[in-house]
Amino acid sequence: MIDAEARLSLLDRSRTRVGEPDAAALGGTVERAVRAERLGFDRFWVAEHHGVPGVAGAAPAVLLAAVAGRTATIRIGSAGVMLPHHQPLVVAEQFATLSAFAPGRVDLGLGRSPGFTPPVRRALRETDRDFAGDLDELRRYLTGTAEVTVHPQPAGAVPLYVLATGRGLQVAARPRAAGGRRRPAARCGR
Repeated sequence: MIDAEARLSLLDRSRTRVGEPDAAALGGTVERAVRAERLGFDRFWVAEHHGVPGVAGAAPAVLLAAVAGRTATIRIGSAGVMLPHHQPLVVAEQFATLSAFAPGRVDLGLGRSPGFTPPVRRALRETDRDFAGDLDELRRYLTGTAEVTVHPQPAGAVPLYVLATGRGLQVAARPRAAGGRRRPAARCGR
């Protein structure tokens, strides 16, 4: 068992292995989450990477649903969902649904990376979106203060983490309109 003072987290990118199908990497991610829970880890996060050789993790909400189905106590989350590639309402619905399966255990890490390579950026329909505006819209959906009600309603708060460097650090540190502060988190890359 892990010392009560140490809170350990694990970020899993679903790395692939030569000669094995990508599905084996995804199954390995779920098994690592089960083991991390058994070892007393506090948090298990998965990532969103599109078109990156050696990484099968491209759909955090789907992968987290599989993790939620095999775990009972460990916090689960994304590091992160690249918000510029998704509509805030859809992300809110996905993570509210995860919250229904894993009440009180879901974290939502959000990033703004444009994509791995120019072809990936084109495939993701790279746009010049207002990350801060999308983040505020997403927060309103998850807190029930938007003009559209998300279903299912989140089973408790879904903490938001902004994964950022550079300009994203300013967004992470900015006070929310409703008071309080976002939870900043460090992220390598863009």
